[in-house]
Amino acid sequence: MTDQRIATPMDDLAEEWLDTLLDLEPEMHVHLGRPGRESDYADRSPDGVAAYADAARAALARVRSTVVEDDTDAITQAELVRTLELDIEKIEAGFWQRDLNVIASPGQDLRDIFDLMDTETDDDWSHVARRMQNVPAAMSGYLDSLRIGIAAGNVPAIRQVREVAAQARKQVGPDSFFAALAARAQVPAALKADLEAGARGACEAYGAMVEFLENDLAPAAPERDAVGRDHYALASRAFVGAEIDLDETYEWGIEELRRMVEEQTAIADQILPGASVEEAIAHLDTDPTHQLHGTDALQEWMQRTSDQAIADLGRTHFDIPEPMRRLECMIAPTQEGGIYYTGPSEDFERAGRMWWSVPEGITEFDTWRELTTVYHEGVPGHHLQLGLATYNSAQLNGWRRLNWNSGHGEGWALYAERLMADLGYLDAPADRLGMLDGQRMRAARVVVDIGVHLGKPKPDGSGPWTGEDAFGFMAQHVNMNDSFVRFEVNRYLGWAGQAPSYKVGQRMWEQLRDDWVAAHGTDLKAFHAQALAVGSIGLGTLRTALLPDR
Repeated sequence: MTDQRIATPMDDLAEEWLDTLLDLEPEMHVHLGRPGRESDYADRSPDGVAAYADAARAALARVRSTVVEDDTDAITQAELVRTLELDIEKIEAGFWQRDLNVIASPGQDLRDIFDLMDTETDDDWSHVARRMQNVPAAMSGYLDSLRIGIAAGNVPAIRQVREVAAQARKQVGPDSFFAALAARAQVPAALKADLEAGARGACEAYGAMVEFLENDLAPAAPERDAVGRDHYALASRAFVGAEIDLDETYEWGIEELRRMVEEQTAIADQILPGASVEEAIAHLDTDPTHQLHGTDALQEWMQRTSDQAIADLGRTHFDIPEPMRRLECMIAPTQEGGIYYTGPSEDFERAGRMWWSVPEGITEFDTWRELTTVYHEGVPGHHLQLGLATYNSAQLNGWRRLNWNSGHGEGWALYAERLMADLGYLDAPADRLGMLDGQRMRAARVVVDIGVHLGKPKPDGSGPWTGEDAFGFMAQHVNMNDSFVRFEVNRYLGWAGQAPSYKVGQRMWEQLRDDWVAAHGTDLKAFHAQALAVGSIGLGTLRTALLPDR
């Protein structure tokens, strides 16, 4: 670890803003493994939103007026200004009034935080009980914000309302997550009673959510999935961390998708001479050497693959500190679909974790398809990226270590997949086809996401995009089961601008690398070390930090 940086006034402001966030969004204590407020929720009501906006405006004024003392300060100031301005813009644009989608909105967040809570001691379980008891109030505040949206005519599409209502219904009754969580606690009788009461209250809160969605929000929700150019442009700028030309990016997405199809076609011929991509995939799907049976086998394979990547790359292409060499591969307690990463606690007592949310009924898994996913979520992907930011406490203030930008983070993870291919880890045609399968999906969703939300003309010339068009288009370009495709498309339709940030971020990472190499030489290990050392910042800020004169 490098020498400890002497904190500047700008560092102090960043730490103060982090303290404010910890107060306004106490769930962060659990994410960070910090003691205190283990059971509290953010105030998601209109008053809570107003309090956040006031705090952000006050912080922004102070950041703008504080003297920059060095290059680190310059990055901190630029990123604080960028994120605070965006927070304020999104609040003023009413994003909070329609904050409902199938993957990343309060309806999921109120439950998902329990996955990170400790359950080893009676004290841990008491925190769980109190958090369950706090679900009703948190839910009530959130629903009040959605009610403001109804009054303002700012309502999410009916598709999202129906899908989230179906998700919420699973948290109601004796088979809910909350009931199961309380049932597995081996604790004294009084605490057990608290847990059971908390579970009942949480279930009732989700029941109230279902009633509100079906009876109040659904009648006001539009059929049209598109959010429109103004909303989309702001969302895209937030997710990418830079402003992009949406029309040029749409055309690039179409071309990138075509290139992915061509590359896949060439690899398919290597797997099965003369075969189409679909025929090569069908061949691999029946090859027992590439199959895993059951989630236990999946978890063991993920862990073994991840451990090997950390060992190999830690000897050659990256400096991986010892605390980061532990990455836990987990099967998520939910069954919604999706694979995701959660970072380590600040002290690394809780390791970084790769989670697989396996849809109900899915028991067979293909290693050729998922090898690249392990590299995406683990090393050199998210675990390396976020773990290094957490580890670099000597040089990065607390806020810088915890800042997250999707274009930077998800773009790096896709960049990491291609990097592993370049390093020879995906040389087997089947594994390379799997990597291309994922890259093709990410290119397709650039086209779908921008196309639907901006009403762009479809590539086949058959008219403008609608939400319904996205399902068939993605099914054509994603070799996954119907439930996966349905979940993914619903995600794009409800979380405008997020999905393209992966492929757009990869594009910007590759452009930055090429420009850095032109300026500094071909030492990619040095480029990666320098780029990751600054933490997760917007891609515009990152470019300025690495290439200030270009």
